Amino acid sequence: MLGLSHKDGISIRMAWDLYEDGASLGTAGEDGGTIVADFEHDLGARMTLEALGDGTCFAMTCGIYGWFFHTRFFNSREEADRATVDMQSALNVILQSYPAKDDADYDAKTEAFGDAISAFVDAYP
Repeated sequence: MLGLSHKDGISIRMAWDLYEDGASLGTAGEDGGTIVADFEHDLGARMTLEALGDGTCFAMTCGIYGWFFHTRFFNSREEADRATVDMQSALNVILQSYPAKDDADYDAKTEAFGDAISAFVDAYP
């Protein structure tokens, strides 16, 4: 789903689409469950939701390619779906802040990018 969000006067591109056109849905996931939702951001992130066991618990893995991988667990699909929306929004902001290689402040901005990832993991334990 491609769209624009406006926060504090800044436009943020939101581009989460089904990973591989939904081909992974119903397959086994990293945590041993069945993939029930799987999204990829065109700037290089992925978020996967798995139903575990009898489907009453859920594992969500997310990450930015080459930077981090994070897993959370939920007791209901509703809780996981709410977290998906919140976490995708937060990852959108982080992804937008990655500097171009030729940016004069590349090192400082890359460090800030890493700090934003750490803050994300702290906010979504």
